[in-house]
Amino acid sequence: MNRSELVNAARRVLHLEGQAVLQLEDRIDESFVRAVELLAALKGRAIVSGVGKSGIIARKVAATLTSTGTPAFFMHPVESMHGDLGMVLRDDLLIVISKSGESDELYELLRMVKRLGVAVIAFTGGTSSTLAHESDVALDVSVAEEACPHDLAPTASTTAALAMGDALAVAVLIEKGFTQDDFAKLHPGGALGRRLLRVSDVMLTDPDKVPALPQDATLREAMLEIAFKRGTVPIVDSDRRIVGVITAGDLTRFIDNKEEFFHREVWEAMNAEPKTVTADTLAAEAFYHMEKYGIMALPVRDEENRLTGIVHLHDLMRARVV
Repeated sequence: MNRSELVNAARRVLHLEGQAVLQLEDRIDESFVRAVELLAALKGRAIVSGVGKSGIIARKVAATLTSTGTPAFFMHPVESMHGDLGMVLRDDLLIVISKSGESDELYELLRMVKRLGVAVIAFTGGTSSTLAHESDVALDVSVAEEACPHDLAPTASTTAALAMGDALAVAVLIEKGFTQDDFAKLHPGGALGRRLLRVSDVMLTDPDKVPALPQDATLREAMLEIAFKRGTVPIVDSDRRIVGVITAGDLTRFIDNKEEFFHREVWEAMNAEPKTVTADTLAAEAFYHMEKYGIMALPVRDEENRLTGIVHLHDLMRARVV
């Protein structure tokens, strides 16, 4: 096969698989809505199963559901007949994936879980198949032809099943009100999780570690607080509302202009317009402010401007936000 023929063959595969996915759009109907409702109301876990290539797709669907707030796991239909069925509970739900809908292994699994009263959702190209008839909801993932030139190897059909799984997971995510914060909690170790970290996840809140001084504190006291509590000290009023901040730089600039300073009050040297953040600010946004204004820490305030903690550049670095 020459170069041109190889290119055309690859393009044909992409075209057929793209068409297979696009054709699913017209099949998003009341059956799909019912599947979303079953998963959104699920008290137990979603068990996803399939044989062969469909089994590989089932593993991915289970992983996507789990990462978007619906606990799920893959169960091999053969292993289920040899003890794994004991993992199935009455509050669970079964999703079966089969191109033909006539897989004996899947039918045995379906028959056993139905005895427990477990709801079943089928992804199948066989809309008149045994699995389709025996399931509570059957989603049509049929394709006109496989991308395989012999119309044999599962290619377009597995792509269609995978896309339907993604559509279902995202619709359930929306129905359940799954948020960015929820996603971050389930992905704490990855880049996506770090990108969604909030200041509340990394800030200091321990009263013994969070620096703070009243406006009438002396500069001697400020020097000690700066030295022992990492260089940035919020200045607060009697209600702990933030009225300023003092850093080593502020102190140095003030001292340069004064001969006697130890007994001067901190309000004379503080920055009265400090940059602050709230606990629900994205950690990445906090870093942006630090970088933009050349500062090493930001006081954290509540809605009434009261001091609730502090976040340092080092905290963000440890959390690998930067």
